[in-house]
Amino acid sequence: MHHYSQQPQEPTPPGTPGGTYQSTGSALAARSTNAGSGNTGIAQTITSGRWSRRNILGGGMALGLGAALTACGGSPAVEQLGAPTGPPKHGGTLRVGLAGGGAADTLDAHLPVSTTDIARVVSLYESLLYRDENFDLKPLLATKATPSSDAMTWTVELRKGVKFHDGRPMTGRDVAATFARITDPDDPKSGASSLGVLDKVAVINDHRVEFRLNTPVATFDDSLGQYALGIVPEDYDPATPIGTGPFKYKSFTPGQRSVFSRNNDYWLRDQPYLDGVEILNFDDSDAMINALLSTQVDAIGQIPLALLEVLDTDPRIDILNSETGMWMPFTMRTDKKPFDDVRVRQAFRYAVDREQMIEQVLSGHGTVANDLYAPFDPGYADKLPQRKQDIKKAKELLAEAGYPDGIDVELVTAPIQAGAVAAAQVFAQQAKDAGINVNIRRVDTTTFFGDNYLKWTFAQSFWYTRNFLPQANNCALPDSPFNEVHFNNSKFMALYHEARSTIDEEQRNKLIAEAQTIAYNEGGYIIWGFSNQADAHQKYVAGMVPNRTGLALSGFDFRKVWLGGRA
Repeated sequence: MHHYSQQPQEPTPPGTPGGTYQSTGSALAARSTNAGSGNTGIAQTITSGRWSRRNILGGGMALGLGAALTACGGSPAVEQLGAPTGPPKHGGTLRVGLAGGGAADTLDAHLPVSTTDIARVVSLYESLLYRDENFDLKPLLATKATPSSDAMTWTVELRKGVKFHDGRPMTGRDVAATFARITDPDDPKSGASSLGVLDKVAVINDHRVEFRLNTPVATFDDSLGQYALGIVPEDYDPATPIGTGPFKYKSFTPGQRSVFSRNNDYWLRDQPYLDGVEILNFDDSDAMINALLSTQVDAIGQIPLALLEVLDTDPRIDILNSETGMWMPFTMRTDKKPFDDVRVRQAFRYAVDREQMIEQVLSGHGTVANDLYAPFDPGYADKLPQRKQDIKKAKELLAEAGYPDGIDVELVTAPIQAGAVAAAQVFAQQAKDAGINVNIRRVDTTTFFGDNYLKWTFAQSFWYTRNFLPQANNCALPDSPFNEVHFNNSKFMALYHEARSTIDEEQRNKLIAEAQTIAYNEGGYIIWGFSNQADAHQKYVAGMVPNRTGLALSGFDFRKVWLGGRA
């Protein structure tokens, strides 16, 4: 159950989705409503029917490093590359455009925050396990992770022959030092919240360690598969970013550009194929798309869903449209009026037209949700009735709760994720018919995630793909670091803790389904859909596949990427 192949994974055939991935195939409609997602100029051009490449190229490039981009990319050699054929080829530098980042950008293996940070971390460092494009847990620096009979100790076998970028071998001592750094009580790193059950990493020998827990956790291997848990040397200094990843540090200018070169001593056979990777920061999506269409970058991540069809008409461009478990819920505080009454919470859930939300907020690129997270979890409660908009039922529930003439609420929103503000606006329109008068209060992102973040009575949030137990640990327990809805249900907690310590997978899945049933009936989230992740790249880029994790550009797994031959 928790054993992993000791053989390196074969690269996925270039250009083909792997395993269980299936596209949602949703029809596109109402694209212009996505103007609220932070791409107003482009969206308005689409709406008015005046779209052309000139429109998008005319936007100019708001890139931190300015003219330097032209100097580093768009060379005739790259522009002449043709569509890839045959087996993977070695050589070339992949130029990746990503929006966001800034002066706070980091190369620290354990402090990734922005999208550009994550792309750097995945390129430079590696965790013991990882989630592949199908969201399956796979070996990386570990070959096997085995729990004891009481799930209090996990024995991890380390892959042999792995070297750090400076040539030193990776050993169990490095693994122990890595987790000590992450869980340092005086300076905890971003992955520490998922490691609260960890007491100690005991080094058995160079290639075996034991994770000794203070609480039985039957799915602790899931916690080891996080990108923010990259293994680093005992004497790690982020100023000299040494890892075991497929690429090595070459240069870094925060908010502008990161340059990495091929790790010639990489442990996985024949990979990476590229000579290097350049990650370029853009101030906004418009500038990033401009750069792709003018061949100044080879691939871009997290493009607005409203633009997929438009970009797909360019014969030079391929789209990666990935079904994910990403969710952008409305949060109702279950301990504050009016949401301390479960009938009000259910009324709000019945007020939502989920299909319309998918069409108008995600431009049809998403999957309808049922007020539950973790859709890829094997214990997901998929037998529960799909909740649909029912205005009559919503009114009845509000009347029973003491609101026969309707209810007024304030919804706090901010551009925390593409589509968040648009989702608030669409919900406000939908809820009117049920007698719910939504007053939208828009704030900036800094204010939203400031001191009041966990105090908003009715607001929004967003999460990437996780399985049920790690997700619940983050947001659904009284002591969770981000209990946005202030959920405090004793039966839910008991089922969570029992499931976490149950090694038998079938029994654990039953417990998870029971816990999800409670959340379905009594929880404080309105989870209306799961958003697709959209990326784009030049056709000469091969090896990128749709990825369920929610990370952009094939999970930033650039070790498998290669560039096609010259035309």
